[in-house]
Amino acid sequence: MKKYVINGGNALNGEVEISGAKNAAVAIIPAALLVSGKCKIENIPDISDVDKLIKILECFGAKVEFLNKGIIEIDCSNVKYKEPPKELMSKIRASYYFVGAMLGRFGTTRATMPGGCVLGQRPIDQHLKGMRALGADIDVVGECIVGRAIDGRLHGSKIYLDKVSVGATMNIILAASTSQGRTIIENAAKEPHIVDLANFLNSMGADIRGAGTDTIKVFGKEKLCGGSYAIIPDMIEAGTYMIAAAVCGGEVRVKNVIPKHLESITAKLREMKVPVIEGDESVLVKGTGRIAAVDIKTMPYPGFPTDMQPQTAVALCLANGTSTIIESIYDNRFKYVAELQKMGADIRVEGRTAIIVGPNDLKPAQLTSYDLRAGAAMVIAALCAKGQSTVIDIEYIERGYENLVPKLRSLGAEIILDDDN
Repeated sequence: MKKYVINGGNALNGEVEISGAKNAAVAIIPAALLVSGKCKIENIPDISDVDKLIKILECFGAKVEFLNKGIIEIDCSNVKYKEPPKELMSKIRASYYFVGAMLGRFGTTRATMPGGCVLGQRPIDQHLKGMRALGADIDVVGECIVGRAIDGRLHGSKIYLDKVSVGATMNIILAASTSQGRTIIENAAKEPHIVDLANFLNSMGADIRGAGTDTIKVFGKEKLCGGSYAIIPDMIEAGTYMIAAAVCGGEVRVKNVIPKHLESITAKLREMKVPVIEGDESVLVKGTGRIAAVDIKTMPYPGFPTDMQPQTAVALCLANGTSTIIESIYDNRFKYVAELQKMGADIRVEGRTAIIVGPNDLKPAQLTSYDLRAGAAMVIAALCAKGQSTVIDIEYIERGYENLVPKLRSLGAEIILDDDN
């Protein structure tokens, strides 16, 4: 069983370079299926989710070549419809982006319901609503999403999302890019990775306008022809290192970031009395050993991201006073709380609210990763607990963090990957 062994208590100092955005890459790789030609994608993160999506793409007959570190070339000129393998689709949440891509390219889809982190109910009703509005006969049959374009090809439509949904917004963009006519998505999500997906598709010949606002217009094209694109930096990876610096002490410069994407995280750290200095493409975080209690409510972008909630909870365990975290996105994101309690944290959950009373002197322990971001939170907790901790079930963490161990070691952390198989 692979695990991280961490001797905590060291300050973190130095520079860390942020990889390409996981949440953008996992949509852009399926989007390559829509391209009738070659596309070169740079700043691809080296994470397990990306590996699985590439394997799924290759099942359609795509040719994928790694040109250099973080750079791949994908050729979907001769792809053919095929039901993607269940064993891959069921292991990753973002596999549902192949539904929109398959309908857009082939006019039909049959895909296993996605897997990934267990964060409570994450329905796909808005995805299905969007595909039906575009002219697909689609439904969930057993463990599969089964659909086809009724007229052989999707057609443009006006779609109002009943709930702001990142996944549904992106899936509809994918399907609409090669549909007939104009599609308007209202109440669309506005996350940076949605903008990145739209920019990627536009660079391949699509016509998508308004990404990053709540109204997106997609003017369908007969086909997309290929091109080159570089994925944006990962704001959640950046935020994770920012929190690590805040709780461990020292000074860490987080490089290759877009500071605007980090505004909600930066603002909350400053409210916690943690100094953050912005550069053009970097942020410098100074861990002073003093953290103030704050209240947090997770919200869709540009609000505070749910994917930063567990990591920030660790910091609030060290804060002076009482903090509250309201989780408004997922209904099962507080499973990690029991692990922090094991370390001596005074934290309790009431419904969708966590109440944290600090400061707490966290003790080393064996910690379990319950999902990707909770796993990152466990690593941060172990880094600031004096003594040896272990973090297990790290396959969740490897889904979204490239080279976590060497990056932390370069900052002075004592962490090793132990594989006792």
